[in-house]
Amino acid sequence: MNRQLFSLLAASALGLGASACSTLFPSNGDSTDGPTKAGGCTAAGFSAKKVAPGGYYVDGNTVCTSTGVAHAFHGVDRPSLEWSPGGQNLSASDFQLMAGWGANVVRIATNQDFWLSGSPQYSATYAATVDQAVQWAEEAGMDVIIDLHWSDAGVLGGCVQTPSQGCQQLMADTNSITFWSQVAAVYKNDGRVLFELYNEPHDVSWGTWKSGGMTSQGWTAAGMQQLYQAVRDAGAENLVVIGGLNYAFDLSGVPGNRISGYNIMYATHPYGGSADKGPSAWFAGFGQLTRTDPVIMTEFGDGQECSNNSYTPMINTFVSQVIAYADMHLANWTAWAWYDGGCGFPSLISDWTGTPTPPGMIVQGALQGYGEPSPDGKRPGGQDGGAGGGGGHGGATTDAGPAGPGGAGGQGEGGAGGGDASTGG
Repeated sequence: MNRQLFSLLAASALGLGASACSTLFPSNGDSTDGPTKAGGCTAAGFSAKKVAPGGYYVDGNTVCTSTGVAHAFHGVDRPSLEWSPGGQNLSASDFQLMAGWGANVVRIATNQDFWLSGSPQYSATYAATVDQAVQWAEEAGMDVIIDLHWSDAGVLGGCVQTPSQGCQQLMADTNSITFWSQVAAVYKNDGRVLFELYNEPHDVSWGTWKSGGMTSQGWTAAGMQQLYQAVRDAGAENLVVIGGLNYAFDLSGVPGNRISGYNIMYATHPYGGSADKGPSAWFAGFGQLTRTDPVIMTEFGDGQECSNNSYTPMINTFVSQVIAYADMHLANWTAWAWYDGGCGFPSLISDWTGTPTPPGMIVQGALQGYGEPSPDGKRPGGQDGGAGGGGGHGGATTDAGPAGPGGAGGQGEGGAGGGDASTGG
């Protein structure tokens, strides 16, 4: 599907008229919705920016390459390393299939209890398995978002996954600070790797979200400012991705609780099946923030549009709406999920050869329609500073084991994310 055709179809789904203004959104006062204007990537701005090798920097509401060219991330989410230390069906060919759809980024979910050596669930090969997945993705031409998906509420080994309930907590914890100190040290010389500090914060105050504090469950949360600082203290200038509240949907509190720092993107998760996350809530929830900051939808989908293990026709409308809204607001995105888990997951593929599901067809068409050239940050595997042809990433040796190749491809336990009932993650 070419980009012009997709845009016309998506605009129709959004109800956009000749004025390019959606009839779904309010248009009065300060709440006026409309196309976001790009800023940043100025020559003057670049001279003052910090950039990880081969990576990106943020200028205004725009992500820029090291040569000052605006860049957008569009791709898919790849779960399984949050519930299985060996992952499921991970292979070089799997990442090549994603890239074949036109994805230029993949978000890889992780679990701190598999990474940290003090955890009873620690796996000596986990760091190498994650690194192998990163290498495969980069060799396929994609950037990587490492996402701290599951955690342990401050008790190492406290993430005991079950099929119906994962380890999505209210917020990150003190062990998450250690996790990011170590991960950032490993990937600080690879700017193609982005760090998403915590998957889906929820049911904490904006103050706790930013600065940490006691949760309603009686354990101490680590705030996004602390997690961000752990990355910078490790010497990493990589882009950092920070999700909002209400299972990462709500970014409305960011202007009043902004994380101090640089090279920051904010993440949102617009899922269907929940009235408070529907199209009428998008502008207040995250659309307005695109005017000042880079925003990325690191998950979206609708597992509620599933009947007798088949998608309902409404799924096509919803996914088209989300992508069209993202395009109108210059928002980046990764779609949930590149995993053969059925429509309730919800999945983009129906088998491990990459056959698209109905929402997968929409996502695939959009990705192929962008036709995005490789930015300066892209480079083939094996070159200095990149995915080193099986050589692994340099940097630090962590207590999670050496950062090198190997360990991937194992068939782990099945599982799906806990957390918000309307989401897959």
